[in-house]
This record gives sequence, structure tokens and C-alpha cells, in this order.
Amino acid sequence: MVLTEDIKLPENHELDVQEINLTFPVLQAAAFHLGKFCEDKNNEFMLCKTEEDDPRQCLTEGKQVTACALEFFKKIKTKCYEEFKQYYNCIDKSSGNNSFSPCRKTQAVFDQCILSNMNIERPAYGYFCEVKIHDTTRPKPKANVVDYPDASVPYSKEEPLLPPKYGSRRLWVQ
Repeated sequence: MVLTEDIKLPENHELDVQEINLTFPVLQAAAFHLGKFCEDKNNEFMLCKTEEDDPRQCLTEGKQVTACALEFFKKIKTKCYEEFKQYYNCIDKSSGNNSFSPCRKTQAVFDQCILSNMNIERPAYGYFCEVKIHDTTRPKPKANVVDYPDASVPYSKEEPLLPPKYGSRRLWVQ
């Protein structure tokens, strides 16, 4: 996107949000449950980003996603901290590539704690790749369709096509 004087950029106070300062193993350990906990807010944000051509239109939805993630980690800290700590330390230190496979036992303990205390079941493999319909209250943006009246090709079934000027239209058909 090219910036010109016409474009109004958001002020710094509009962009300020508390950051989530966590390491990769911590985020990886919480990813499935975090995705399930914040699914509606994340889907709303992704829908906004897809529908709007301007990322400035989705600042509030992005802030809601970050606030949801902060709320999730605060709940983890109060309800399942020890189990979570064991799980992310296992992911961090059991393999060189942060693999889940050596940590299935600590994962089961953490999953059980999350299920019993926060009522969030670990989603099945491939859950986040499934097609889902997201219901939103946000109005659909107006389509920015450019009409090119001189680009349309008049065609009717009654009028036959003129013969091609430079050979067949069906070069690929033998």
C-alpha cells in the first residue's frame, strides 16, 4: 500500500495494547487450548482482515484477540500453572526441535487439568483446518467493484460469433 498525504494513520494511543511476552515453547504448549478459547474473536478478526482491504479497519478486533489471549494465560496461571509449567518445560528441553512426542504424558495431565478447571477440551487433530461458518454482527463492507463499461463483451446466443481473425479459438482441442 502506497502512503500519500490523504491516508490517515492511526495515532499511537490507538495502537497501544499490552503485549504477550512469552517464549515459543510456552505458546506452543498452549496453542490448541488458546485457539479453542479465543476461536470466536480470532475468527472475527480474520473475517475482518479478509473483507476489508485496509488493516486499519480491524484494530478493535485485533485488540480483542490480544485481550482474549491475555485472559486465557491469566486463567492458566491461576488454575493449571504447575501442570502447564511441566508441559512447556518438557517441550522446551526434551528435543532439539520442540517436538510434542516426548511429552505426551505431561500433555495428558495438562489437558485433564484444562478440561476439569476451564471446561476446554483439546481439539482433535485437524480441527482448525475444518471449514466453519462464522456468524458476525459486524456489517458487511461495501464492495469496491470498479465498473469498466468499455471492457464488457456483448454476446447473445441469437447472434453467432464472428470467425476468429487469426486462426482457431480452439488451438488446444485436436
